[in-house]
Amino acid sequence: MSDKDLNVGEEPQMNRPGLDHVEDVHSQGSNLSSSTQKKKFTPKVPGVIKGLSVTFRTMMQPTVTVQYPHEKEEVAPRARGVIALKEENCTACMLCVRSCPDWCIYIEGHKTKAPPRREGGKERSVNILDRFDIDYGLCMYCGICVEVCPFDAIFWSPEFEYSEFRIANLLHDKDKLGEWMETVTEPEPLESGAVQPKAKK
Repeated sequence: MSDKDLNVGEEPQMNRPGLDHVEDVHSQGSNLSSSTQKKKFTPKVPGVIKGLSVTFRTMMQPTVTVQYPHEKEEVAPRARGVIALKEENCTACMLCVRSCPDWCIYIEGHKTKAPPRREGGKERSVNILDRFDIDYGLCMYCGICVEVCPFDAIFWSPEFEYSEFRIANLLHDKDKLGEWMETVTEPEPLESGAVQPKAKK
């Protein structure tokens, strides 16, 4: 057999029935993708024009921004602003300290003898509150201390303007917490059908 018969330098032609079909499908897919790209093509709008369109749409609408501190919104009646302390009700039971997840409440107290409630009775042992501090740099305003207090000594106040330049000044003592009692609002009336609280004797 001569070199002419072998066609030296040329690749032998082989029968590829499966590959020919794949190439045809591939060519058809490329043609479809190019055609769909042409159909979906939309002119790009510069970002500046988009931004100006939003500005013009909202320019004539009424403003909703409150110009604080010259203007102030009305605070919700159940807003969690700051915690107030009614010192005369506190018995230093430490229940709020143990319930606080952030450990931001610090209480110190001592026991002393008190006169009997009735004539001829024995002297009573009562707790005297020496220290009640709340570190608002740690507090997450969960309100657990307000809920667990059994003597109604801790209340929520809607006051929220007590920011400081130094984080150390966010530690409020019992005197500062007592001042917040003046801002505590009256509780909302109970809903119809609710169980009325028992009167204290």
